Amino acid sequence: MSAPIRSRTPDRLCAEAVDLALAAAEDVAGPGRVGGHLGVQVEGDRVVTHFFACREDAYQGWRWAVTVARAPRAKLVTVDETVLVPGPDSLLAPSWVPWEDRLRPGDLGVGDLLPTKEDDERLEPGYTDVDPEDAEEPVGFGPGAVAQQLGLGRPRVLSPLGLDLAADRWEEHFGVRTAMAQAAPAHCVSCGFLVKIGGPLGQAFGVCANEYAPADGHMVSLGFGCGGHSEAAVMPAVPPMSAPVVDDYEIEPVRVHPEAGSVDDAEPGEELGHS
Repeated sequence: MSAPIRSRTPDRLCAEAVDLALAAAEDVAGPGRVGGHLGVQVEGDRVVTHFFACREDAYQGWRWAVTVARAPRAKLVTVDETVLVPGPDSLLAPSWVPWEDRLRPGDLGVGDLLPTKEDDERLEPGYTDVDPEDAEEPVGFGPGAVAQQLGLGRPRVLSPLGLDLAADRWEEHFGVRTAMAQAAPAHCVSCGFLVKIGGPLGQAFGVCANEYAPADGHMVSLGFGCGGHSEAAVMPAVPPMSAPVVDDYEIEPVRVHPEAGSVDDAEPGEELGHS
């Protein structure tokens, strides 16, 4: 622990060493890049920091800070440190955020590895007392089916918190309160395209298997719904074709055989009225 400062009053000799501090700042920044004196700050007994404006266009609002000090009973003031520090109105980079806090859904790409923390609250220890050959069999087949449903053979399984977080996430995107579900003719619980799942989440969720539905391949709440419900509408059967109808009331008579004495009845080369 550093020794407490006995006095907040700047040391007179150190406070008067403005020219010394300015020369030190210009030695680092270069001539013409250090502005006017902005004040002093007490750092300790016989230790003060002089602040100067920065004339660099890329460092608007920053200040040159030159710390000077002197030894006890000495009259010679020396330069301790010269740095460029931000002022109250400086543009600063955002605070550092660890990568695990910056990660967002969808950031994981092909070949990427996402390490899971040892104390991840979404997981809890599983039960490993099971034959490895049984645990490797697909869920729903062989003696390892029940073991896999219970989490046997896996080092960690979802904790109650992990289950709740997953349920909240799925409910937000494909839940009963979404606009799609509110306008749906029926819920997913009665849809033939719903694939049921096991485990505790199977009581409230399933997987949509309708390729034309907006939630195809996604986990959906049983209370969700859309216009692609299997029983939303029954396509009517194609009616049989009826026999053609002839309108007998608008028949125009057509003379098929020519009448005697008409032009159509004359022989070629023969004119009417001549024998």
